[in-house]
Amino acid sequence: MKTRILFGFLFFLLINGSTISLFGQEVKGAGETTEKFDANTFILDHVADSHEWHILTKPNGENIALYLPVIVYTKNKGFYVFSSKKLAYGKVYKGFKIEEEGDLKGTIVIVNEEGVADEKNLPLDLSLTKTVVAMISAAIIGLLLFLSLARSYKKTGISHPKGMQSFLEPVILFIRDDIAIPNLGHKFEKYMPYLLTVFFFILINNLMGLIPTPPPFGAIVTGNIAITFILAICTFIVIQFSGNKMYWKHVFATPGVPFWLLPIMIPVEIIGLFTKPFALMIRLFANMVAGHFVSLSLISLIFIFGSLVLAPVSVLFVIFMDCLEVLVAFLQAYIFTLLSALFIGMAIQEEH
Repeated sequence: MKTRILFGFLFFLLINGSTISLFGQEVKGAGETTEKFDANTFILDHVADSHEWHILTKPNGENIALYLPVIVYTKNKGFYVFSSKKLAYGKVYKGFKIEEEGDLKGTIVIVNEEGVADEKNLPLDLSLTKTVVAMISAAIIGLLLFLSLARSYKKTGISHPKGMQSFLEPVILFIRDDIAIPNLGHKFEKYMPYLLTVFFFILINNLMGLIPTPPPFGAIVTGNIAITFILAICTFIVIQFSGNKMYWKHVFATPGVPFWLLPIMIPVEIIGLFTKPFALMIRLFANMVAGHFVSLSLISLIFIFGSLVLAPVSVLFVIFMDCLEVLVAFLQAYIFTLLSALFIGMAIQEEH
């Protein structure tokens, strides 16, 4: 078993470009390389979103990658659809370029004849990036799982779960009995579709990001703050549209508070409306991206010190971190769903 784990992780290193050849370093002698290893660039390139899915780098420095389609729109020229390979390595194609420096790094910009980017007139970028492809894949996987579950129920009923039904049913019942009902009471059925969608969307994406294989796996979707922001906004919208009279009374006329304190309490309560989804966004993003940062940092130690003696220690620590990240993947999906149900429950709470 230990041998399988070790070989599995070595495969992880191979796929993610964590061998000497993948970094484009040519070994000359004991601990000597042609160029200094930049851990910051390596880690950020693996965590950040991109228009290509890097697989490995050959010893000659040539990258093997899956180049994703670029879809951009400009007012003057309309839509353009082409492969991101045409923009790789700083190339300019039909007046477009992927900015490699500054605040717009990684963004597709329009350049003039001199190759200078027009930062004021950015094109509308509808491209399929790593994050987008991974999200679509997660949605398809979730759809297939629940369609399989529905067919299983039609065949066997609800008394004798089999196959995929026996795997998903305990999770669904857990969300219903331990998250929805305690926080939402008798109105839980109305919000179960949303809670289940959020839980499985986050969970599937978290687990897919831990699988070290070519596309669509390996993308850190929930480590992208734009994604966690949208998830938090969805919960925020559900909360506000579900709020009853008592909820808004607590915001604009807090019971038991003297009238002269209301000018202070009302802004505080309004700020509180936004701090709840903000906490959801930051918690999910920080916890998921932190694990990947730690794992990649441990791998980088091998090349920072330039010694294979450190490799077994780094590998063991990374295996431990990967096991911990599997737990965190489930835990963060649970926490996001639990807090969403809690905040919605506070909005629909009846006056006692």
